[in-house]
Formats: sequence, C-alpha cells, structure tokens
Amino acid sequence: MNNFLPVNKKDMLQRGWDGVDFVYISGDAYVDHPSFGAAIITRVLENEGFKVAVLSQPDWHSTADFVQFGKPRLACLISAGNIDSMVAHYTVAKKKRSFDVYTAGGKTGKRPDRAVTVYTKIVKELYPDVPVIIGGLEASLRRFAHYDYWEDKVKPSILIESGADLLIYGMGEKQSVEIAKRLKNGDNAENIRDIKGTVYKVDVRETPYTGRECPSFENVKSSKTEYAKAARIQQDEQDHIRGRAVKQKHGITMLVQNEPMPPLTTDELDKVYSLPFTRTYHPMYEAQGGVPGLGEVEFSITHNRGCFGGCNFCSIAFHQGRYVTSRSKESIINEAKELTKLPSFKGYIHDVGGPTANFRQPSCELQKEHGLCAGKKCLAPKPCKNLVADHSEYLDILRSLRKLDGVKKVFIRSGIRYDYLLEDKDESFLRELVKHHVSGQLRVAPEHCSAVVLDMMGKPHIESYTEFSRRYFKYSNEAEKEQYLVPYLMSSHPGSTLESAVELAIFLKKNRIRPEQVQDFYPTPATISTAMYYTGLDPYTMKEVYCSKNPHEKALQRALLQYYLPENAALVEEALKKAKRFDLIGNGDNCLIQKRSQNNRNNRNNKKQKKVRK
Repeated sequence: MNNFLPVNKKDMLQRGWDGVDFVYISGDAYVDHPSFGAAIITRVLENEGFKVAVLSQPDWHSTADFVQFGKPRLACLISAGNIDSMVAHYTVAKKKRSFDVYTAGGKTGKRPDRAVTVYTKIVKELYPDVPVIIGGLEASLRRFAHYDYWEDKVKPSILIESGADLLIYGMGEKQSVEIAKRLKNGDNAENIRDIKGTVYKVDVRETPYTGRECPSFENVKSSKTEYAKAARIQQDEQDHIRGRAVKQKHGITMLVQNEPMPPLTTDELDKVYSLPFTRTYHPMYEAQGGVPGLGEVEFSITHNRGCFGGCNFCSIAFHQGRYVTSRSKESIINEAKELTKLPSFKGYIHDVGGPTANFRQPSCELQKEHGLCAGKKCLAPKPCKNLVADHSEYLDILRSLRKLDGVKKVFIRSGIRYDYLLEDKDESFLRELVKHHVSGQLRVAPEHCSAVVLDMMGKPHIESYTEFSRRYFKYSNEAEKEQYLVPYLMSSHPGSTLESAVELAIFLKKNRIRPEQVQDFYPTPATISTAMYYTGLDPYTMKEVYCSKNPHEKALQRALLQYYLPENAALVEEALKKAKRFDLIGNGDNCLIQKRSQNNRNNRNNKKQKKVRK
C-alpha cells in the first residue's frame, strides 16, 4: 500500500475500511502535491480523522466508477479540477485543445464539459440522499448567475443548475472541515447556512434580512445594465473584513452567498503545507508518462496567498481574495529541505511564489483593520499613497534558501509585480533578483501600452514597465549576465481598438520586442473584464467600453502584435489601412511592414484561384 489516498475499492479494502466518509470527485488526474486543490482538501480532511477516497476523472458515460466505494457516509465533494473544465477543453477561439496538462499523458477527453454539473447530476441520481458539496475554481467562479462565453449567454448559478446542496467558494480548507464536522454530528446539509465562504439556496420566503441583494438571474439575463450592476456588487463584497452576504434571486429560489471566509493565518498555512503530501502523481499514471501539469510545480514552493494587484481580467480576486497572507520562513525552509531529499531533485528550486511572487504582506496597515478598499486598486493606475512596499522578508527567505545544502539555484517564475517592486526604496531585492533568481529570462506582464486599455485592465501605465526594464538591464549588465525580459501581451481586451493595437505594435518595434506568443482576451466567468466584454459597460463607471468580438478584427489586432512575421503581412497591411496609418507601410525606419508590390499580390491571388479550381 502506498501513501496515496484510496483511488479504488481495492485500495479502500486494503486499509481495512468498509466504506468512506467522503468521496472527492475531481476532473483532474490525481496528483498529491500542494499546488493541486484536490490534494490540499483531501489531506486536510484526512488530518481531521475523516476517511477520504479520491475518484479522479471517472467515466461519466456509466455509473461503475461512481459506485465502487459504495455510498459515502457523509458526502460527495466535487470539483472540476485546478481550472474550469471549459477553459481546459477549448481555446479562446472555441476550438478543442489537443493537450490537457492535468491528464496523464496530456490526453484529452478524460473529463466532461461542465464537469461539476455532470458529476453532480450522476451522484444525485445514484444517491439522492447523499449531500453533494461543490467547490474548486469552476464552482467558485460560477456561484452567481454568470455570462458563459462558450454558449454566449447568461447561465444561472452552478449551485442551482447542478442540483448540489452547498457550494464552497474561495480557498476551502476551513469550510470543508467545518462542514465535515457538522455532517458528522448529524446536521442536515440543507440546514447548514451559517458557514462563511459558502453559498446555499432557500425558498425566497426564507431569504435572510442581512446582506446585499443584487439584480436577479432573470434581470441580469434580460438587461446588460443590470448584469453590470450585479458584477460590481459581487466583486465589492469579496473582502473578509468588510464584505457582506450577497443574495440573488433565481425564480422562486434565493441564492445566498455568506460573507467570505477569513484567509488562513500564517500558522494555519504552515500546518497545511506540512501535511504528508507525496508530491507526485499517482503511480497508476506512470505507463502514460505521468501528468504534465506536475512538471511546472514539482520543485516549486508556494509562500503566499491572495493578490492585491486586482487585475480586472484575473479571477484571483474573486476566488482567492485580495488580502495577502503568507507562510513562515521556517515552514518554507522545511519544505525546501524536503525537496532536496527527493530522488529526482537536481538542485534547482523552480519557483518561490504564489499568485504574485513578491507579495508577503497586505499592501497597507489600514486594510488589516478595515479590509481592502471597495472599487479601488492598490497599484493602478498609480500606487496608493498608503502602499507599503517592502521586500526585506522575502529577500531574507531567498537568501536562506540559496544557502541550503543540495540547492544550486532558486528561481522566481511566478509573476513579479514590477510596479510594486519600483515602490521599494531599497533596491537590494531587484539587484539580487537579476543576479541569483532569473533563469536567463524573466516573464512579466505589461499586457499593453495604451493607457486607455490598461485602465480597463486595472493595470499600471506603461511607464512603470519602461522604468523597470531600464533598471533590470542595468543591474543585469552590472552582474555581467545576459538576461532578457519576456513580456506577456494581450490583444482584444475590452477597450482595445484597432488603433490601440497599432499603438502597441509601434511600442514593440521601438523597444525591439518581438513576442513569440500573444494571448487573445479570454472571457472567463466572474471577472470584471468579462462583465465588460458581455455588457459593453464598465461596471464601476457604467460608461460604454468598446469590445472587439468580430473574429476577423481580433485576428487583425493579434497580427499587429506580431507584425514582423511574414505570414502576418497581409493582415497587418489590412489593419494599418483600416486605421488609416499608411505612414507605417513602406521602407522607412518607423514602418511596421514594407509595401507589397502588386505583382506579389497578383501571384498570391492566382495561387488562390488555382486551389479553388482544383
């Protein structure tokens, strides 16, 4: 018997169990590593004395996988996995992906679309009286009525659509333990209505008096203005200190989101990350080559949670929260020592990060008592005057990690907020970052250069990136290291016009940046940017926002960001002409593309006509 939790009936019986308290059903392959939500929740429950089985990627075309453990004594816990199942399956162009990083061998098709709903309906049909608690990213971000990009319509809360009994949103350790204890004590799942960080449903006649009510499902479905209003209310209440309950009517049912659960304290985080994770995938996947998603995080350490950066296109604020908490130095060092004992460890810690690597504490002293400001951002468009930028504790941890026996290098690969870094008057961290913690190139996320677009994104203006770039290369040169910046860029975000894309292309050429990849904006559930995309309104100002939805126009914007590729020449020329930027077509130093001769165009047209005749 290995140290993994039971994954089938045979494993369960080998432990001497005749049944389990919980079956945790996941859309991902089973990876017992603290970067995977399923591993954390199951280990936390195990630590509390509960018998937990893991049912990973069950075949939803039959019931055989779902009944192998028998009827669970307390409940079924259901998650789609580390990411939304629709994002896992489809590109932003709505084409099926050919690779799934959270499945053995990268194979696709091992989980259904809308996995939480599919799994829940199966369990409810098999065991009508067994409570079903849903959680994870897919459930958390779809907890209210939401715009669904793939069906291009507003869908009801996943709690109502799936038929589950209770929904856990956010990081679910505390909620899971409290629910488990209540169920063990004989509480009915339908009556568990007071746990923070959960969502429940009641008859409208039982609606609680407290909290804020946002526009109903019926209203947000029929009115984009009402949808935008609901999006702001839901976002503004996601604070564990000042946040209130949020209610949303769905017909004769009232959906109630309780106040957010306070994040784990340092001691609580340390305890979670000290649990006996095997830190690898289950051996049943060995024949398929393992689970690709482990590779990126296998030798990485998570030191914090939460992100006060609050980018509008990011789901972290709505799921994990903006309030930053962190692990102790001792806990991080202990985990690093455990990494050095692994047989496959080669001396390289790939990351010491989290949602944002260089955050260790809340952004200001005021939020410790009052919470984060509603409708405001700590860093954008400019850093708040109350911001406290301090990397000393993080730097001390990195220095200690570098000195450990068996550790050759410690890299930082998760996001660095360079605008926050620039606010730190002590440049020690930046100097040591470029000297010790960059593996040839550092990925950062300016996303765009247009002030209008960046404001819609909730990002700092491009001057911050320019200044960081200057200092980064200055200190790299001083350290006698040839290193690069790799900027993440996004096309077609709400607010981005063809003219904005041209502005970005000019900026890229001027700064000799040639991005190898460009990401189209992906409207995932529950972000402010998705609300803008669907409604054409900024939920915080109710002003109209331009949104590019035409596939060809999106292709033009994307091509401009890679104007230098020969295969993009025709699209770039078309885009520049539409934007009336003829000055950028020609042989001048400032031109993006050369003027194509008529002969070249005629030859290309002739080739197209020959293909058509064939």
